[in-house]
Amino acid sequence: MATLRPCVQKQRSDGYYPVYIRVIQNRKPGYIKTDKLVAPSSVTKTKEIRDNEVLRYCTQLISDYTRRLNLQDTSIWTVQEVVSFLQTKESDASFTDYAKLHINRMINSGHERNAKNYKMAVQSLERYLGTNQIMFSFLSSTVLQKWIKSLMNKARCKEMYPVCIRQIFKAAILELNDEEKGIIRIKFNPWLKVSIPKADKAEQKAISAEECREFFNRPLPKSKMLSPLPEFGRDVAKLVLCLGGINTVDLYNMKKVDYYNGILHYKRAKTRHSRSDEAYMEMRVEPFIQPIFDKYLAGEDDEYLFIFHQRYCDSDSFNANVNSGIKKICTDMGITDKDKKYSGYTFRHTWATIAQNDCDANLFEVAFGMNHSHGFRVTRGYVKLDYSPAWRLNAKVIEFVFFSDQKSKQGKAKDFEETEDKLFRISKKMMIYGRAYFKGKVIAELTDIGFGTVDSIIKALAAQFPDDIPEGCAVQFRITNCDSQKEVVYERTKGKGF
Repeated sequence: MATLRPCVQKQRSDGYYPVYIRVIQNRKPGYIKTDKLVAPSSVTKTKEIRDNEVLRYCTQLISDYTRRLNLQDTSIWTVQEVVSFLQTKESDASFTDYAKLHINRMINSGHERNAKNYKMAVQSLERYLGTNQIMFSFLSSTVLQKWIKSLMNKARCKEMYPVCIRQIFKAAILELNDEEKGIIRIKFNPWLKVSIPKADKAEQKAISAEECREFFNRPLPKSKMLSPLPEFGRDVAKLVLCLGGINTVDLYNMKKVDYYNGILHYKRAKTRHSRSDEAYMEMRVEPFIQPIFDKYLAGEDDEYLFIFHQRYCDSDSFNANVNSGIKKICTDMGITDKDKKYSGYTFRHTWATIAQNDCDANLFEVAFGMNHSHGFRVTRGYVKLDYSPAWRLNAKVIEFVFFSDQKSKQGKAKDFEETEDKLFRISKKMMIYGRAYFKGKVIAELTDIGFGTVDSIIKALAAQFPDDIPEGCAVQFRITNCDSQKEVVYERTKGKGF
């Protein structure tokens, strides 16, 4: 990195000294002339500048030069190249260079996993544009909309990638533009006109208790390996299921200091940087899982709890091998459809589903056991938490899966985020039974056909209302489609809804 500082050289015939910015690159000097002058009284015998106004100007100029150099790889530049670059007026900025800087900052601040998503988003945009040197001026709203359209067949990426690029763009505008000083390197913000689609809802990965029993009790495929991948995948899947649906990345990163008194104490990698409590969790190791837990413990001289990091270079490689081993068992079970094969995440989803469906846990208890923030972030900051309810729920899940042959209720209960039927469909040929309630009392009722919309039913019921219902009061409507036996409930306010 070049070193910059203000200096003076030869005195002019009028006695004043021109001010320069001296650039040192690889021990070679270069000079950039400024438009400032200093009087002889403001220069020391050692040619140091004492004029505060000039020094303030030079400091700001050096700061701007340093910012520009930080966006470039100047390690092999000569001093002449550095000076030439700084003397060239900025007309456009490189999105690619700024994106690299932004991603490196994320990595240095401990957000490695998020940084990978940002890197993939930038690579996707570069592939679409056919260049690895994208300028901000290239990224018009039309270009971005076309790029997003090319991602529409990708369930998750069509939302995640544009959001990442937009965040980089937002950070660049704040850093590279300075409206107070008239420095506008990014001329426009195309994201004001860009619509980002929602990601497709993830398919439920959970399997039933019966399928769990089949998976964990099936003979392993034959292998000549001393430590076959299917055995490894099955063992880690069991660790995930029996440790409250723990993520594989947290198993990989677990250290010896995190395990004492038979309890794992850890911060969930996925959300530790986005929560005020750093996603801290404690999970007891149940006796049932202890043999497999001990099987993969690292040696005493190792800071990590498990030997996983000795076999795999990072958590992604570890997770990929776990999934590969699990899928080999799935193939042996006759599950050939790629989308239906299990993964490590399957058993995290399964823990939650069995806990709620078969162990009578409510959604708050399931969320607590899985270390979700579940909407109580402020409360979690006040309370010194007792994690034993999560341990008891985890023990119930283990008991249900491995120590009973009870059938799972999975499939009988709907996904809690979905209504039984999102759309209440009616037509004029269908028989409708409608009732209106005020303070719990039926005040209007009808059974008829000829309604094309819900509003038309409400209008017909409202015509029967007594006149003494005060303005602004709410009335509840219960509407049943007699043909499909579907029922919906609405509420309307007098003066607005009817």
